[in-house]
Amino acid sequence: MWKLVEKFLKPKPRNPTGAEDKAPAKGMSWSFAAGTNLVSGFAAKVDKEAKQKLNAFAKELRTFGSVDMAGCNFGDEGLFFLAESLAYNKNLEEVSFAANGITAEGVNAFNQVLQSNIVLKTLNLSGNPIGDEGTKTLCNILADNTGIEKLQLNSADVGDEGGQAIADLLKKNSTLRVIELNNNMLDYSGFTSLAGALIENNSLRSLYLNGNYGGALGANALAKGLEGNKSLRELHLQGNSIGDEGARALMSGLSSSKAKLTHLDLGNNSISAKGAFYVAEYAKKSKSLFWLNLYMNDIGDEGAGKIAEALKQNRSITIIDLGGNNIRTKGITEIAQVFKDNSVIATLEMGYNPIEADGAKALSDILKFHGSVKALKLGWCKIGPKGAEHIAETLKYNNTISVLDLRGNGLRDEGAVCLARSLKVVNEVLTELDLGFNEIRDDGAFAIAQALKSNEDVKITSLNLANNFLTKFGQSALSDARDHVFEMNEKEVNIVF
Repeated sequence: MWKLVEKFLKPKPRNPTGAEDKAPAKGMSWSFAAGTNLVSGFAAKVDKEAKQKLNAFAKELRTFGSVDMAGCNFGDEGLFFLAESLAYNKNLEEVSFAANGITAEGVNAFNQVLQSNIVLKTLNLSGNPIGDEGTKTLCNILADNTGIEKLQLNSADVGDEGGQAIADLLKKNSTLRVIELNNNMLDYSGFTSLAGALIENNSLRSLYLNGNYGGALGANALAKGLEGNKSLRELHLQGNSIGDEGARALMSGLSSSKAKLTHLDLGNNSISAKGAFYVAEYAKKSKSLFWLNLYMNDIGDEGAGKIAEALKQNRSITIIDLGGNNIRTKGITEIAQVFKDNSVIATLEMGYNPIEADGAKALSDILKFHGSVKALKLGWCKIGPKGAEHIAETLKYNNTISVLDLRGNGLRDEGAVCLARSLKVVNEVLTELDLGFNEIRDDGAFAIAQALKSNEDVKITSLNLANNFLTKFGQSALSDARDHVFEMNEKEVNIVF
């Protein structure tokens, strides 16, 4: 127990949280007075300073509205102790007990506490090996809870039996709005249980199932649940290997659903151009979809063309991530054409696609005078110095791009010099420029530093040149430029090198 207190006495800085009561282990006497739930004779072993710190910590737990206790490793015993504060909580709305070694036994600490607590809105137990048994216990406790709206059980060893328990909870509980079950062990059976709950539940808004084992069968089951659901707004299925068939089933279910989905995450799911076609057909018709993630699939140029056709018709998608899809010059050229008519997309992520210099030119030529892209992300796209030249030319005319990511493109000094020329021109919107991992040396740093000094109306607040080949001379030039900008304009420029 003393080791437990030592962990409490060395917490990382955070705002405090609440706790609760529950039947403790044998030999322990628990009360609701802060710091009194100690093994007989324990107090005598704790010096005055330690007791003061422990009581002060307990007081904080009852004071703040949001508390992060992640990684304190206090285990089951610690949770029983902290649960006291949660029992009479009138302030705490959000608490994280993530990564604390809590097991299924520790979850019992919430018994007779969460049933009556209507103040707590967010409970995070991620990273604790509570398993199916702990999940069942927690769901039984939360069945009549009317306060908690967000439940986080990521990386908690939840399997299909736990999935069934959560499904049963969703059929009874109408308060929960967000459930996170990322990186667990749910497969087809667990997905089927959750799908059944979606048909009956009309309150859940966000469902996170990233990093599970749903597969095509799980996606098909989930699709049937979506057909009868009206409330879901966010569906996160990254890393479930649903494939093209799973994508087809899901898009069919979503097309038949009355739910107005705003966020759809299908990243890293082995989706090819065939699957991209199904996603595109759904996107064409959707009037609510705001964020679409297809990161790290393999849709290629053909799939990019399908998505481009959809984006020409869709007027709701604002953020789209097509990174890591083996899209080349042909594919990015078709995507670029979208911006001639689409002024809705604000963030375009194309990182890890080998579009090369020609692809950069195709995109830059359009964005020079078209579109409303605010964040353009082209990291690791093999555009080289020539591609940087095309983008630099666009920056002279474009009046929307505020965030530009060009990491890992082999720009070297030649590319940095091209960009520096554009930075000398008055650009009223570019605030963040990321040039990390580009083999830039001192000459490139000198050019950028001079550009910052020359432009009295510079808007850049963040410049990343980390992981390049700068010596102390290049670093010194950049530091001088940063200081000059502050002295002349009282503007802070955060430069990383």
